[in-house]
Amino acid sequence: MQEREKAERTTRPPSPKVQRHKGALADLFFAGGAKLAVIVTLSLLLGILVSLIVGAWPAIEKFGPGFLTRSAWDPVMEDFGGWVMIYGTLATSFIALLIAVPVSFGIALFLTEMSPTWLKRPLGTAIELLAAIPSIVYGMWGLMVFGPILAEYVQAPLQASLGAVPGLDFLFSGPPVGIGILPAGIILAIMIIPFIASVMRDVFEVTPVMLKESAYGLGSTTWEVVYKVVLPYTKAGVIGGIMLGLGRALGETMAVTFVIGNMNQLASLSLFEPASSITATLANEFAEAGDGLHRASLIYLGLVLFFITFVVLSFSKLLLNRLQKNEGSKT
Repeated sequence: MQEREKAERTTRPPSPKVQRHKGALADLFFAGGAKLAVIVTLSLLLGILVSLIVGAWPAIEKFGPGFLTRSAWDPVMEDFGGWVMIYGTLATSFIALLIAVPVSFGIALFLTEMSPTWLKRPLGTAIELLAAIPSIVYGMWGLMVFGPILAEYVQAPLQASLGAVPGLDFLFSGPPVGIGILPAGIILAIMIIPFIASVMRDVFEVTPVMLKESAYGLGSTTWEVVYKVVLPYTKAGVIGGIMLGLGRALGETMAVTFVIGNMNQLASLSLFEPASSITATLANEFAEAGDGLHRASLIYLGLVLFFITFVVLSFSKLLLNRLQKNEGSKT
């Protein structure tokens, strides 16, 4: 009899009070861990910002906000300005987005709406594998293979056809040698296409099938279904994917270093003009820069890149909030 009661006690499930206690304790640990993760992340972000400001303070004190508009970069005379690098960063990123967004949208649209079933998986995997290629490989390929092809078959014809058009001639002046802002922008576009296309494909696939079938049943074309059903439903994910690609383009270093030309002086605003970017300048000069104004100016460039990224992400968040606020309203 005693053995039977002992067996029943060992096999009896825990009381509801014990289960509630364990559940509350687990929730407490989970909430504490989540709060700790947020605090650590914000602390790291604040620490990076403070360290950049402290390191760049000699340059901030000497050049002030004028550093952003000055084009001089002379380590010997300790005369520095970041306009050339800022322009190169923004121009190459803009060119990359201009090329990558339509291409990524077409890839995602084909994979989700038009591709045969047997082709979706291998094609999607092949596109995602492009993201696994190291950036230095993109840079070497761009310098030794893509650059000469671009100079002969794209830059030279563009210069011959548009170089004499008033208002556009300044964009296509200079020698077409396969290095400069345009080649760097195209290489960046190739690098960010897998990121944007993958995100767009994933968010397009979460659109409820019933919504699309209803639109098709009403006689909508594929483009009308995408434009009026898929895009409104997935706009947050689409913008997030574009911002992910833009962040990748703004922070890319090695590939840009190989093909942008690394010239810290900008003779014109031509797309063929060799220039530099913030990341390329940091990669080329930070190891050799001594303590003093040169290193402080380089850290100042890093601080500028930090704020550029912050402004871009903040703008995307405001855009998403505006789109969500206007949902359901008549235009």
